[in-house]
Amino acid sequence: MTTATTSAPTATGGPKKRAVGVRRDMTAADIAATGLRDRWYPILPSRMVKPGESKKVTRLSVDWVLFRDPRGTVHMLEDRCPHRSAPLSVGQHLGDRLACKYHGVQVDGTGTVVSVPGMPGCALEGKRATVSLQVVEAADTIFAFVPLTHDSEPTPFVLPDRLTDEAVSWFPNFAEWSGPWRFYMDNVLDPMHGAFLHRDSHSMSGGDTSARFRIRETDRGFFFEKTDQVGVNFDWVEYVRGSMDYVDLEIPYAPNAGPGGVFGIVGMATPIDAGNSAIFHWRTRRVDGWEREVWRFLYRTRLEARHWEVLEQDREVLEALAADADHEEHLYQHDLGVSRIRRIYRADAKKQAAILAGEPV
Repeated sequence: MTTATTSAPTATGGPKKRAVGVRRDMTAADIAATGLRDRWYPILPSRMVKPGESKKVTRLSVDWVLFRDPRGTVHMLEDRCPHRSAPLSVGQHLGDRLACKYHGVQVDGTGTVVSVPGMPGCALEGKRATVSLQVVEAADTIFAFVPLTHDSEPTPFVLPDRLTDEAVSWFPNFAEWSGPWRFYMDNVLDPMHGAFLHRDSHSMSGGDTSARFRIRETDRGFFFEKTDQVGVNFDWVEYVRGSMDYVDLEIPYAPNAGPGGVFGIVGMATPIDAGNSAIFHWRTRRVDGWEREVWRFLYRTRLEARHWEVLEQDREVLEALAADADHEEHLYQHDLGVSRIRRIYRADAKKQAAILAGEPV
């Protein structure tokens, strides 16, 4: 699939098409608030886009519609009919296309107008006039590449390591939170909160309430880890920059939590808009053979509810934060990971704003 777009300047000052939802005058702060572009994002769990139905979502402050064609392939279009901008999501699903309810204009999964019933043969037919994103379905999740400009080339799609390892069993988890997406990243890059906020949880009740941390650089991001405690609590987190940004961490589990050793978590956040976020987790454990089935049974019957309780603790705090909570702070050594991720995202946002403004980068 391709991406249809509207115009913006090039980085050398000439005209350049920009992606939908991106204004030419967007500042770095605007981009940071509504979502960095030119990367893959998880959009929805696969189970939420059913055959024969369309599903409306907002991601990166843009309204989209998803639908499956007769082959089961998911398509993601801007939720606007190219005729009069009526939402396609309230139209009719016709298998390989959507028909606008307003005037019946039919748009396929590539964003091409295939029929204008009110005026057959008009110039709109055959025109790729609706934005269509490149989509990949993997790990029970629909992912899309969200571009900055018309010339943005999707990076190769590569899942996090844990989700491609055949020896690892995982369960997906999805929620929507009323808070900026950056608050989620700050929270996960702050392992020390586990010793306080999650102190009474089933998996993080041990460990000291004071610690020293360090940042350890890697060729794909960095680790933020305790230097004086390992294997007790939420002791480290890895931030990875690949096809998509994600965090990876492990939480030690007692033997009575089933086979497989430590419990792994892969986490991602997708901006819905400046004040709301779509949160994706995959809960993992390295198990095979009969132990895999034991672990999966135990997770469904006992552990999943406990994990939701931990997530709810995070959600309640992050939703209670003021929208500008990260503007007036007094950070200390435990917050090195938070400071690092913020610097990375500020630099990305400034670079993308410069590209839109036609400035050298």
